[in-house]
Amino acid sequence: MTLGPSIIERIARARGDLRMGVPVVLVGAGVTAMVVAVEALDGARLAELRGVGVPELVITSRRAETLKARAYDGDLARIGVPERADVAWLRSVADPADDLRSPMKGPFQSLRDGSSDLHRAAIALAKSAHLLPAVLVVPVVNGLVLAGDNSLTLLTLDEAGPELLRLSPLHSVVSARLPMAASDAGRVHIFRPEDGGEDHYAIEIGRPDRTKPVLARLHSACFTGDVLGSLKCDCGPQLRSALAQMGTEGAGVLLYLNQEGRGIGLANKMRAYSLQDQGFDTVEANHRLGFEDDERDFRIGADILCKMGFGAVRLMTNNPKKLVMMEACGLQVVERVPLHVGQTSQNAGYLATKAAKSGHLL
Repeated sequence: MTLGPSIIERIARARGDLRMGVPVVLVGAGVTAMVVAVEALDGARLAELRGVGVPELVITSRRAETLKARAYDGDLARIGVPERADVAWLRSVADPADDLRSPMKGPFQSLRDGSSDLHRAAIALAKSAHLLPAVLVVPVVNGLVLAGDNSLTLLTLDEAGPELLRLSPLHSVVSARLPMAASDAGRVHIFRPEDGGEDHYAIEIGRPDRTKPVLARLHSACFTGDVLGSLKCDCGPQLRSALAQMGTEGAGVLLYLNQEGRGIGLANKMRAYSLQDQGFDTVEANHRLGFEDDERDFRIGADILCKMGFGAVRLMTNNPKKLVMMEACGLQVVERVPLHVGQTSQNAGYLATKAAKSGHLL
């Protein structure tokens, strides 16, 4: 019996450390390194890190493409950090907020020797913490000692790598009746992942027959649209329309998944909105930040539906990728139910981009 944290718990601790600007020690591929998120780094800690090794800046290939830096590792670029580079320089490379005001940030020395597995895990950790996908990696010889002496979280790639890729198991926490405008017969189920991530919710309308295809929607949380009534997207109207249609039919399940901003988190979503104000579309903004078009994990929704006893769905969506993922996860999609609501003059460009670049059926 041990009271110490498991690998899942250590990964959750590492996410919290990165958000606080505390280094994490990664071990694997013949390398030991200290890792810190650029977004949370300060000058004092940068100086301390330089005292133990030579830092490398790691960004995704999406961000590297914007900066015209060579991404020798395919999905990421390792960049040598100039001796005089300070935190402001590092952040200017990580954050595209001032790209148009200061487009010339290089030239960059892209590194290509050795394995990039550890660097890839570091980027995955930063993304999972909803931070900008840019990290400082400092190879060290005595990483195990440094971790012990400084109470730093230590992760090995053999243990952490598979956990960062797999879907964290979800467990039902509680469910309770909730009369709603859509239906007096409403029930909210709370599901919690083992990895310490955000809870996800299933809103059950009526008493859907588990032996028949259920009218279902996978709705990603949108604070700006669902709560504030943003006109930049169609999320709020889609949420309310889906619930209303389920109420009219007398049964359905709406999954409210906490994957704000297509999985990049609210802060990064607001960064993307700021870039859109500079003239970039929604996909271009995500790429300039270093993210993919869509970072969501639709396996979460499929897992919840299966746990609730459903095997087939009539899926309310305009996104064909959701259909493919549901089928891949073992759920039968017998019908796609279009959800064409919420179009405004303010979101016309956004919807056009989703159709042209993300394949949405609008």
